[in-house]
Amino acid sequence: MSIRRRLALVLGGFAIFTAAILTWAPTVGSTAISLARAFDRSIPWESNVDAQIFFVARLPRVLAGALVGAALAAAGVVLQALLRNPLATPFTLGVSAGASLGAMLAVTMQLEFGLLGITSIPLASFAGSLLATGIVYALAASQRRGLSTNVLLLAGVTLNAFFSALILFVQYIADFAEALRAIRWMMGGLDVASYTPIVAALPFVLLAFGAFAVMPRTLNLLSIGAEAASARGVEVKTAQRVAFLSASLATGAAVSLGGPIGFIGIVVPHLVRLLVGADHRIVLPASALFGASFLVVCDLAARTVMSPLEIPVGVVTALIGGPFFLWLLVKRS
Repeated sequence: MSIRRRLALVLGGFAIFTAAILTWAPTVGSTAISLARAFDRSIPWESNVDAQIFFVARLPRVLAGALVGAALAAAGVVLQALLRNPLATPFTLGVSAGASLGAMLAVTMQLEFGLLGITSIPLASFAGSLLATGIVYALAASQRRGLSTNVLLLAGVTLNAFFSALILFVQYIADFAEALRAIRWMMGGLDVASYTPIVAALPFVLLAFGAFAVMPRTLNLLSIGAEAASARGVEVKTAQRVAFLSASLATGAAVSLGGPIGFIGIVVPHLVRLLVGADHRIVLPASALFGASFLVVCDLAARTVMSPLEIPVGVVTALIGGPFFLWLLVKRS
């Protein structure tokens, strides 16, 4: 079977599955609604409760989950190829910790500002992710031999630990209400009340995905090694920079929208590889599609399993991803 035909079949299947999940998920909740009634234009909007629940209460949350899941899963694929480490995640390089520190400072300092309808917490979170990305990139690029993946990984892990320590310090000096609010955000959640935060994060995710779209062949070669990629005509320095910056941009946008939701970037890529193989021409877009549906299903479980109590979706993904991560470690050893 040719690669184009295989790509069309695999992505078509994942796209249909994802579309079905995104359509079905808003109909599930404490109040059952009819999908047909929600889309029935003959019923006035003011009296169509099903449409109001579907489009106002639930659809923004589902779309936010799809955007965050797709961004984190795709970023995980890119970073695993860049670092040649199957256990790398979008949070390995300190981007999530920087975003969490920004959000923590916004909460504890009671910063009240906004931009185009976006509140201070996601704005501060995104600013923190950009700061972390800039620091790690500057350290990794200071070697004058291109972007050193070893320095990139070590700088990311170190910065992650440093920012985590700062987060603990800020929590310690914050009052109880502020600390509780910040901790709740750091558990990860998709409690999106409108489409505005989604629209704000979308351009950055699309910019990152634009870079991802031209990278699959390069990622195949980078995953073999920088020397092998260079011998086959890849401009390694440029490719490494684009891979790191685009993955960091996608991660920062995702974290600013949903908080630090862990394990999506490692669970989804590996599940997809088990299903379709290791070719990044298929793995990268398939992971984005499956990541979208995976996180939406996890969020659906988070808001229905213990209803009316809602579990943070980051807890659900950790409960799934933790054992999966340990299984990967045992398998590789």
